Amino acid sequence: VSLLKELEHPCIVELERSLYIDGDLYLVFAFMDNDLKQYLDNSEKNLEMSLVKSYAFLLIEGVRHCHSRRVLHRDLKPQNILISKEGDLKIADFGLGREHGLPIGKLTHEVVTLWYRPPEILLGQEKYSGAADIWGVGCIIAEIATRRALFPGDSEIDQLFQIFKILGTPNEDVWPGVSRLENYKQHFPCWKPQSLSNVLQNSNLGQDGIDLIEKMLTYPPNKRITAKEALLHPWFDDVRTTILEKLEKRQSLHLINTSYGSKENLKVHGRHEHRNTPMDFE
Repeated sequence: VSLLKELEHPCIVELERSLYIDGDLYLVFAFMDNDLKQYLDNSEKNLEMSLVKSYAFLLIEGVRHCHSRRVLHRDLKPQNILISKEGDLKIADFGLGREHGLPIGKLTHEVVTLWYRPPEILLGQEKYSGAADIWGVGCIIAEIATRRALFPGDSEIDQLFQIFKILGTPNEDVWPGVSRLENYKQHFPCWKPQSLSNVLQNSNLGQDGIDLIEKMLTYPPNKRITAKEALLHPWFDDVRTTILEKLEKRQSLHLINTSYGSKENLKVHGRHEHRNTPMDFE
């Protein structure tokens, strides 16, 4: 409840009120038509790319806001993303969410639904940052575009192997320090990385869309793109201004400009070098 009150934002589900009845706590949320999983399951064909981009941008904006408040969601998945017939998207279910103090300490690895769990958690890393949420966002964007899960594992080891089969088995060359993680095994099968363009070839994401997902699914967490950087990615160049104007119009949000600076700053193009350190949530 305290997290939701602190995270008031148009991309976060609104807590209308909380009340106790006979010793039980009830939370009343704003109504939304569907969750993202239901919506994708009921779709007979892939979504229009403009809608894919809109949902992706709103999801990233919600995550950016959480991270700017030093909050990790820790359970991002389509079932926890609510959408409306009007095209709104809101992140919900902060049951596993937690606010970070300083310094960042050990966090349980039993978080994040399996298909969206990042490799550092699967391999037993105890200190992690907003990069864990970003991995889930990358998986979800791929799923929005294709209507199927990118890494549908049925156990922790199978989940790792689902990731390795597509991104390649990580080693010290691509992920310094990975061999020292508790669950890393030297005898893991050695898969070579596939091209995400081939894996997602029927998605119509285009080169920029694939590039953004690749930056979200980078093995070293400190090299993974941040939410704030992702919003500036060229993939959103044709929709960014329209989406931000709609957000401002609906909520008269002053935080859009205060978070990013001027609208001109939103038009930054080009590639970035990413340093998502444990202290860098945005």
